[in-house]
Amino acid sequence: MSTSASPTAGTAAGEQGAPPAGNPRGRVVVASLIGTSIEFYDFYIYATAASLVFPALFFPNAEDPTTQLLSSFAVFGVAFVARPLGSVLFGHFGDRVGRKATLVASLLTMGIATVLIGLIPAASTPGWAVAAPAVLVLCRFCQGLGLGGEWSGAALLATENAPPGKRAIYGTFPQLGAPIGFILANTVFISLSSALTPEQFATWGWRIPFLASAILVIVGLWVRLSLLETPAFRKVVEASAVAKMPVARVFRTSWKQIVSGTFIMLATYALFYLMTTFTLNYGIAPTDPTDGSPAGLGYEKIDFLWMLIIGVVFFGIFTLVSGPMAEKFGRRAHLIWVTVAIVLFGGVWVPLFSAGHIGVQSLLIIGFTLMGLTFGPMAAVLPELFPANVRYTGSAVAYNLSSVLGAALAPFIAVWLWAKADGSPVLVGIYLAAMGVITLVALLLERETRDVDYDDNVSA
Repeated sequence: MSTSASPTAGTAAGEQGAPPAGNPRGRVVVASLIGTSIEFYDFYIYATAASLVFPALFFPNAEDPTTQLLSSFAVFGVAFVARPLGSVLFGHFGDRVGRKATLVASLLTMGIATVLIGLIPAASTPGWAVAAPAVLVLCRFCQGLGLGGEWSGAALLATENAPPGKRAIYGTFPQLGAPIGFILANTVFISLSSALTPEQFATWGWRIPFLASAILVIVGLWVRLSLLETPAFRKVVEASAVAKMPVARVFRTSWKQIVSGTFIMLATYALFYLMTTFTLNYGIAPTDPTDGSPAGLGYEKIDFLWMLIIGVVFFGIFTLVSGPMAEKFGRRAHLIWVTVAIVLFGGVWVPLFSAGHIGVQSLLIIGFTLMGLTFGPMAAVLPELFPANVRYTGSAVAYNLSSVLGAALAPFIAVWLWAKADGSPVLVGIYLAAMGVITLVALLLERETRDVDYDDNVSA
């Protein structure tokens, strides 16, 4: 199934405990971190706007507020449908041309689409009743296309530059972009909501975070253009092992790993978007709605966003903690126990949500702590399943197929279950637990990858 490339390139540098062949540690950290920070900033500002602004702005003709919200989340899910296509497109070039150039292209695709969202007229604008939602769908698709290639490239940038025994630690750097992006995006929304009237925010204020992402993209491009290609890909080139059609080869030689990686990531994605999107909707929904929508906790929007930010601080802390834990105990053992905890967590949603402010804040802290512990090692785990010459494509396809199953459907299903349970989150918690059980089975069937031959293993 695999052949070995030259085993000598990069070994000396690895033995000295520093990133091999040219990319300083600080540059690797910043370049992998800033890209995913921008990525998650872009996605969080869309997720927040999809909850707070877009239902009325782009779907004013929907039958009721619940239908408006479902329509908004349906567009939210478009990006997750596009992500597997992006993984194939950018994965092809990542394994053919190299990690660096592909990362630059994916960042540009995602960044331009985000800025354009900030320029779309509302559906109430004359002549834009149909065009506005259609352009929103197109931009959202392009966001997903870019993101389909972004995460895998950032993960490889970190792990393929890591010294031996530190791949999981280096892999937490791109993962840390998720909590950073969340805090940045929601701090911007809180500032705007505090500075503007509700009418000003709904009319034009929501556009500022989308337009401001252009600054972050420029900074990200500047950092990434200064990088050298990763040692692992250079060794693939030196061994003349570059795959002509990486997609065909990875499905021919590593299809089992794609299936495994997809389900290993499933609970992570479900937890991720339930904690960030569903909890926001449930938290700010009125306790006694008069418009037919399901009941919620009745928090003020800004108050609940601050509660989320407190939870996300724990997300960031335990993302960093997860790297050393995955190195010490192994990726598989670490994730098995965290996934068991996620299953149990799904069973305590109702008691915690019903326990007042302290219970709700505790739920957010526990959920985001588990999020950090399960999300942190993924930048090492998924790439380690695949040989170097199809690693970009394989890890990207697995990651993004999981996004469709675990994240694209999660907000939509959660709102539906919430309405079905007459305003109770009990079914949403059961849904999360079910996703955890599926991931647990996938982990039990997979091997440990901590000690795989990372640089020299290529598919035949």
